[in-house]
Amino acid sequence: MASEEASLRALESLMTEFFHDCTTNERKREIEELLNNFAQQIGAWRFCLYFLSSTRNDYVMMYSLTVFENLINKMWLGVPSQDKMEIRSCLPKLLLAHHKTLPYFIRNKLCKVIVDIGRQDWPMFYHDFFTNILQLIQSPVTTPLGLIMLKTTSEELACPREDLSVARKEELRKLLLEQVQTVLGLLTGILETVWDKHSVTAATPPPSPTSGESGDLLSNLLQSPSSAKLLNQPIPILDVESEYICSLALECLAHLFSWIPLSASITPSLLTTIFHFARFGCDIRARKMASVNGSSQNCVLGQERGRLGVLAMSCINELMSKNCVPMEFEEYLLRMFQQTFYLLQKITKDNNAHTVKSRLEELDESYIEKFTDFLRLFVSVHLRRIESYSQFPVVEFLTLLFKYTFHQPTHEGYFSCLDIWTLFLDYLTSKIKSRLGDKEAVLNRYEDALVLLLTEVLNRIQFRYNQAQLEELDDETLDDDQQTEWQRYLRQSLEVVAKVMELLPTHAFSTLFPVLQDNLEVYLGLQQFIVTSASGHRLNITAENDCRRLHCSLRDLSSLLQAVGRLAEYFIGDVFVVRFSDALTVVERLVKVTLYGSQIKLYNIETAVPSVLKPDLIDVHAQSLAALQAYSHWLAQYCSEAHRQNTQQFVTLISTTMDAVTPLISTKVQDKLLLSACHLLVSLATTVRPVFLISIPAVQKVFNRITDASAQRLVDKAQVLVCRALSNILLLPWPNLPENEQQWPVRSINHASLISALSRDYHNLKPNAVAPQRKMPLDDTKVIIHQTLSVLEDIVENISGESTKSRQICYQSLQESVQVSLALFPAFIHQSDVTDEMLSFFLTLFRGLRVQMGVPFTEQIIQTFLNMFTREQLAESILHEGSTGCRVVEKFLKILQVVVQEPGQVFKPFLPSIISLCMEQVYPIIAERPSPDVKAELFELLFRTLHHNWRYFFKSTVLASVQRGIAEEQMENEPQFSAIMQAFGQSFLQPDIHLFKQNLFYLETLNTKQKLYHKKIFRTTMLFQFVNVLLQVLVHKSHDLLQEEIGIAIYNMASVDFDGFFAAFLPEFLTSCDGVDANQKNVLGRNFKMDRDLPSFTQSVHRLVNDLRYYRLCNDSLPPGTVKL
Repeated sequence: MASEEASLRALESLMTEFFHDCTTNERKREIEELLNNFAQQIGAWRFCLYFLSSTRNDYVMMYSLTVFENLINKMWLGVPSQDKMEIRSCLPKLLLAHHKTLPYFIRNKLCKVIVDIGRQDWPMFYHDFFTNILQLIQSPVTTPLGLIMLKTTSEELACPREDLSVARKEELRKLLLEQVQTVLGLLTGILETVWDKHSVTAATPPPSPTSGESGDLLSNLLQSPSSAKLLNQPIPILDVESEYICSLALECLAHLFSWIPLSASITPSLLTTIFHFARFGCDIRARKMASVNGSSQNCVLGQERGRLGVLAMSCINELMSKNCVPMEFEEYLLRMFQQTFYLLQKITKDNNAHTVKSRLEELDESYIEKFTDFLRLFVSVHLRRIESYSQFPVVEFLTLLFKYTFHQPTHEGYFSCLDIWTLFLDYLTSKIKSRLGDKEAVLNRYEDALVLLLTEVLNRIQFRYNQAQLEELDDETLDDDQQTEWQRYLRQSLEVVAKVMELLPTHAFSTLFPVLQDNLEVYLGLQQFIVTSASGHRLNITAENDCRRLHCSLRDLSSLLQAVGRLAEYFIGDVFVVRFSDALTVVERLVKVTLYGSQIKLYNIETAVPSVLKPDLIDVHAQSLAALQAYSHWLAQYCSEAHRQNTQQFVTLISTTMDAVTPLISTKVQDKLLLSACHLLVSLATTVRPVFLISIPAVQKVFNRITDASAQRLVDKAQVLVCRALSNILLLPWPNLPENEQQWPVRSINHASLISALSRDYHNLKPNAVAPQRKMPLDDTKVIIHQTLSVLEDIVENISGESTKSRQICYQSLQESVQVSLALFPAFIHQSDVTDEMLSFFLTLFRGLRVQMGVPFTEQIIQTFLNMFTREQLAESILHEGSTGCRVVEKFLKILQVVVQEPGQVFKPFLPSIISLCMEQVYPIIAERPSPDVKAELFELLFRTLHHNWRYFFKSTVLASVQRGIAEEQMENEPQFSAIMQAFGQSFLQPDIHLFKQNLFYLETLNTKQKLYHKKIFRTTMLFQFVNVLLQVLVHKSHDLLQEEIGIAIYNMASVDFDGFFAAFLPEFLTSCDGVDANQKNVLGRNFKMDRDLPSFTQSVHRLVNDLRYYRLCNDSLPPGTVKL
């Protein structure tokens, strides 16, 4: 024993040294190597067994258990059977002897190691594995230990993580399912016993103010008075031991429910018992008693009891999340809902002692979360199933949900409840769409609930009713969706408002509009408080209380304007005429408000609290413009109606709106307001398109300002928007007018002069033979290029989907700028930021105006680019200029994508040079680089080249297609085709999962559309190489997220030649597999079923991959020199 004793002391000192603060990383690595070598020795487990029984050092115990874990999961096959027997008998004995004294993490690890043995050996070699667990649970002394073993078994055997053969995984699940009924019976027994044992003492409850709870809703919700009576029993006070046992039992149930199917094994008595424990979470009285009794022990008890409630709710939610419910289980479900709504009613009950909110605040936060999850699952998964039960009172449920929602103690809780209402409203909307006949009946049933919801949600976004909560919301920090907490709060609330509006338009409007009106009165009344002082206009409201009230009113007005804007879509289309007067009232109010803000220049006014009121005033002004913009589709519809009746009312609306917008298009106006004005102008020009827009003096004013060289330029974004609007006014056809009344000649001249004014400075950059170019500092040149191209690119992009006439005029105006750009391009080829902008511009031109540019000029552009992007230039861009350089090459490839997709013969002559650029110049530079830059664009270009130019490679003659079986299609440009396919194959060997997914999709598309896998060249020289690569990828688990897609692709490839796959490829693949012996290869081959349908075939593929990995693992675990017969 001396050597074991000495080893233990050495190990203890090594472990202490390893975890000591002063130990260097170098020394830690040495110790680690030493420990790993020790673990690899045959027979190391004997030492570990001794260490476990003789040490009190946690590190040493943990290390010893890790050695066992490694032995069992990686080397078990090679362990002699005598040793296995010894380990199987010693470890459980060790656990039994020490489970009370071991630290919990060591005890749990030891349980896992024993379960790992069970996973390998039960029932064949370890037949009493499960019986032992059941015995532990049944013996009161070891119940907790048995429950820990049970939960670990459920975790490790039902869904095993380590590699096991598929057959073994299926066997384990089957074995466990056979035990489910026994296990659930035991767990029910434990929970019931604890409950009953402790309930006896509480049989005569003290009279409490809540003892009348069995009345009201309950009589509806629970048909059987017995269950109501049961659920009204007072909650027992548990001792610590019972508490612990119950929490373990509930944890076991939650895990079991995650994988066992819903069936009769889950008995009504088990469900009722779980609900008893769910009450622990909402029992405030028990917590109160714990805190009143004073000792810290009791406080902890209170928390523990809350935890029992959380665990019970987890069990319920596991059952709830199953969508597939057998018929016989539906009744249980109904019972579960009734019991949960009993709890919901208990939580939301008002009585004198507690408001609902304070009651919710006292509950455990996790319990509330679980409860909200339950409600979400109920509405999203089961509502359609349950609503049809006459005895289930949905409206009463909504009343409870309403109370629960609007008394949530946290914002997150409130958001989660709003999500549930959104699900409910979506459910109602789809129900009405599918049963239009019952629309009225459905709406009548829920109308009151919906109106109540709408009113309350609107109140919640207003400072007038909810100031304390709203002021807690952060309006500065952006989240992942680029919105602040306040914006998210408002957006989610307005979505609910909009969904109610869709169902009950008149109610919603009559609820919202008066509230908006009230706040507008305050805003429009500010004019009387404006006084003129030496330094400008000032708002004469100074009392702190008045300023605060004004701040709240302005914030509310801003929110309500957003609400009104969000509802714009419910006034257009079929309902335009019916709801016309409502919409007109809104739009007239909005026009009035925007004009008022612009006329009295509220954005420049001095206030008593500038840091608060000034942003408020600017925001209201910006929101009123944005709300008006939301009605642009309504205005467009009005425009076409007005065109028939030629109404003055419409003309006045538009010209007044322009009077409100024009003063804001200035460098003196804050960006937020300026951009709102620009967006409204764009909508008027693009969506509404009134014929008279260009003749309104205010619009003329904007034209003059933008084309005036001396005027100060607006910020980039605003400049681009205004130029887009002006260009669209001239280019877009007017609705409802015939071609001969469109005044194209005049508009064409005006557009040319607009573009010419916008690109004046840019044209001056072009080197000129007469006057050589004046040397301008590079930075100034870059600014001019950036400013001009950003405007021109935007104009082209916005016209690209329009009529031919619009695009013709646009290109005529732009022609000179395009030629200047082409002339400047070579001069800036080494300035990747400039090249990037120029290529963006050309890409937009190619996408939008290639027909207008004409073939000769397009050819000239492509030729220029092909000449400029030499191998050296490409290498410089990709390798040395970082992300901008790569972006330049990507844009260039995108332009070529547009070229190769062009139908007809025009650009076909470029194909050879495009393919050679890809395969001989770009591909060699990027093929071996791990970085994904440029690769995605290159492969998309190759895919488009094949997809849109199939006949460049496969000449299909009419005769060949008639004699399909006899003649093979002629193949041309074979070397290029093979090189492209090889590049695709190479890409599957690289780690980038996005590229892998994209390229697999491209191959599958080419097969669906062009029968790629059936082509002779692919079938005979490439097919099985691809299958081989894809199988290897599955075996190496390098792209596990794409398992399904890879399986389907392998099927599609194999299905071209199933006979070849089964007879030649599969045996060859298995022969070439290393790490498995001949016998195992035979088993793998035999297990691959000959089925030819997709589900069976992919199942066989995944089985082959899983078992191949498993065999390799087993073989690696055999001791060196093992002779296998």
